[in-house]
Order: sequence, then structure tokens, then C-alpha cells
Amino acid sequence: MKYYVTYNHQNPVSNFESLFNDIWSDWGVSSSKIPPVDIFETSKAYVLEAELAGYKKDEVQVNVDKHVLRLTSSKKSEKTPEGKKALVRERYYKEFERSFSLPEDIDEEAIEGEFADGILTVTLPKKELVKPKQIEVKIKENV
Repeated sequence: MKYYVTYNHQNPVSNFESLFNDIWSDWGVSSSKIPPVDIFETSKAYVLEAELAGYKKDEVQVNVDKHVLRLTSSKKSEKTPEGKKALVRERYYKEFERSFSLPEDIDEEAIEGEFADGILTVTLPKKELVKPKQIEVKIKENV
């Protein structure tokens, strides 16, 4: 499956933030708010699994438009309870969008999704491609 992946952030990541993200990843802490995905291929379908721990089914939208699969969500952080001062805030969420260009052999009408245990599984069934019909064009000779 050939696919094109785009990320849509509300604010572009600066070089400093990128460096900071690299430092955190060395400690085994993910600072990215973009959900990671795995994509597999079987003989009958492509399967995309997105890790969405902390999200509920109704907080994630999956759409296909013009052969592009989009995963989107907008989840805001919980407010700090009154009388408490936050010392560490790692559990906040922002808007995200993941886009994947779909290959021609996807049956877009039969795409299904399942959400369980923080994992969104999107099954993209394959269809047989219609072989292009060759049409002979008759060319008239100018006299």
C-alpha cells in the first residue's frame, strides 16, 4: 500500500520544541500528541491501527473524501481542580488530524472501524481493479 501521510498541527513545531521532543523520546517519554499508527496488509484488506489511549469513540472522527482517509479529533485538557496547583501536566490533548491517501484498490463503501481498549482499527477492504478499456481512436486524413 502506498500512502501519503500528513500531519496538521495548530501551531508548527519550532526547532527548539523538536529538540525538546528528541530529548524526551530518549527517556522513553513521548511528547507527541499525534497518535501513532501501524498499517498492515492482508490478501483481502489493509488494516490501520491507531493508538488513541484516553480517547472515547465519540471523540474521534474517521472520514473518507476524495480517496483520502482522515482521522481527526479535538479533545481539550481537563481543568485543574480548584484548590490544586498542577506541577506536571502530561495528560492534555490537542486537535489532531492524520491523513492517508488511499490506493485505487480500496472499496471505500465497505470501510469499517472498531474502537476497543484505546485502539482504533480501520479495515479497508480491497477490491478488484477494473482493467482499463482500450479505445482505438480513428484519425482522419486531411485532404
